[in-house]
Amino acid sequence: MPNWIITPEKYLTEEEVKQLRLTLNNAAALAKTKGSQIAVRDQLIIELALGTGLRVSELANLKVENLHIKKGQNALHVRNGKGGKDRVVQFSAKLKRLITDYLDYRSTESPYLFYSKRGDYMTRFGIGQVFKQWAQRAGLSSNYSIHSLRHTYATNLYKASGYNLRLVQQQLGHSSVSTTSVYSAVVSKDLDDALERLD
Repeated sequence: MPNWIITPEKYLTEEEVKQLRLTLNNAAALAKTKGSQIAVRDQLIIELALGTGLRVSELANLKVENLHIKKGQNALHVRNGKGGKDRVVQFSAKLKRLITDYLDYRSTESPYLFYSKRGDYMTRFGIGQVFKQWAQRAGLSSNYSIHSLRHTYATNLYKASGYNLRLVQQQLGHSSVSTTSVYSAVVSKDLDDALERLD
């Protein structure tokens, strides 16, 4: 078992996710009316983190060619992830629509999905700052970091999958299911059901 735990302040609540998305949706819609790229890019950075659980380094290194979004495909290929490992991460049809809309809208030849104002790839620090900026605008705790979205994704997927740790392990790219098991300590249907039965 890992010697660290996931506590509730390490991931966003459902209401906090809604508030973050609302802030981003409004900003991206306004940006499009002005022909601006940045808020639209920022929206996808956060939606991709929420919808795939990618590590910040994996977001930074993701290239357009790593996306598999042809008809019937909703996946991306993480190359040289933690430990030098590759993996395929699947995502929802809703996220696929956001990705295709973003690709149609952006105006750069950068091979990287997320690019800086200079047209270079974004650094891990730059992506982390994007999250901090939007979290602040959404009124979220300053304790959250971009990595909080990975924990948010994992806890949500764990519940949505019917508490399937193996599935979460595969999506997150953990080498051992014992690492993934930290999420079962904070999210437990059996415990929730048992507590509801108490007098």
